[in-house]
Amino acid sequence: MPSRRNNCGLLARVNFPLYTLQMLTSRHILVGGGGGSSKTGVANGFEVYELSHDGTQFIAEEVTRHETGPSVVMNCTTYTDGKRTWIAAGQESHCQLYNVNTKVITIENGDITKGSSNNVKDGLRYRKNAEKVEENIAFKERIEEIKDNCNIKNKKLQLKVKPADSVQTDFSEDEPFQRIIRISLNGKVMATGGTDSHVRLWKFPQLQKLHDLEAHTNEIDDIDFSPDGMSIVSIAKDGKAFLWNVSSGTKDKELTWSPSDGLKYMYKRCRFRKLEDDKSKKQLFMLSNAMKTSFLQMWDIDSASIVKSVPYKETLSALAVSDDGKFVAVGTMFSGSVDIYVAFSLRRALHVPGAHSMFVTGLEFLPTKLDGPAITSNTETAVVSISVDNKICIHSIPFRHTLPFWFVIILIILSVCGAFIFCSYLEI
Repeated sequence: MPSRRNNCGLLARVNFPLYTLQMLTSRHILVGGGGGSSKTGVANGFEVYELSHDGTQFIAEEVTRHETGPSVVMNCTTYTDGKRTWIAAGQESHCQLYNVNTKVITIENGDITKGSSNNVKDGLRYRKNAEKVEENIAFKERIEEIKDNCNIKNKKLQLKVKPADSVQTDFSEDEPFQRIIRISLNGKVMATGGTDSHVRLWKFPQLQKLHDLEAHTNEIDDIDFSPDGMSIVSIAKDGKAFLWNVSSGTKDKELTWSPSDGLKYMYKRCRFRKLEDDKSKKQLFMLSNAMKTSFLQMWDIDSASIVKSVPYKETLSALAVSDDGKFVAVGTMFSGSVDIYVAFSLRRALHVPGAHSMFVTGLEFLPTKLDGPAITSNTETAVVSISVDNKICIHSIPFRHTLPFWFVIILIILSVCGAFIFCSYLEI
């Protein structure tokens, strides 16, 4: 099992604690966080970085920074339909929707320089450059233009973020706060959960309420849509996990188990796994934290039972599943470590001890289903991690080099022939 020190995967440092992480495009990551509403001097907002690979390591270059005033960004999600891109961010009791506009920039001098802090417009910090800026057109068309252009190295994708609609998603009497937000893979439904213990389903991107589910008796920790968009799972601080029907808003089943030592446990994170070979089957990964031992669990939804489980001796804080369903990653609370597992067997493929100096707050795999030019690298998979230590890191597994089957057969035949000739020469 490969292991790597924490300083090998550092992508960038920001000047505020990080709480949420999403892939915005096949090459862009979005990170959000902040210092809160108190006057600490720490900004609130999110930043977008473009990723590349120089043949040795991954590189992150800041593209856009957007500040959100007194509202910290604790959670967010993104969606792209091929033409338009949205960011839905949790800001206190509301969900703020953002439109992401794209421009392809032609670099005439082979260089782009960052704008100064005074170069601000609409809450964005832009880059100063001597480029020719082409007109806005659809996101997918511009990506295709970059791919087909022979001077691809002289093209840059610029992202501009503009606030759009906002809707209140949590109505707690004490401190209303949206804790989690997700959008179904087909982009038709958005789900939110917060401190009032309700899960609300919204028509996306119109933000019209579809269902208000009195889901739990304590604040929501996590929710996720099944790959087909027909089901949603919710977990909360009441220690319960429920599966819901998205169309009707009714409860389908409860996911429960009994630890062997009888200790009380709490679910922390949940993510569905997409199965390409059997799309009718639903598998779910969950993190369960108990007093002495925590678990990474693989659930079969049809039977509502645990298929496989991996124990941990510390509390788990973050979870991600690759979009092809081949890998799953977890982050820890106390040591700030990151682990990558092979999804079907839960065999650990990579351990990164102390990836962060504090607990891991977010994980995201680089996508395999691309909406633009791929990042050319020598890795089989890679996961980005963030923490309140202000660091963005990436951890990757190199391609496993194997010999072709025909070459192995020829090698065996030659070895046998060589041994026979050698024995004949010694007259054995």
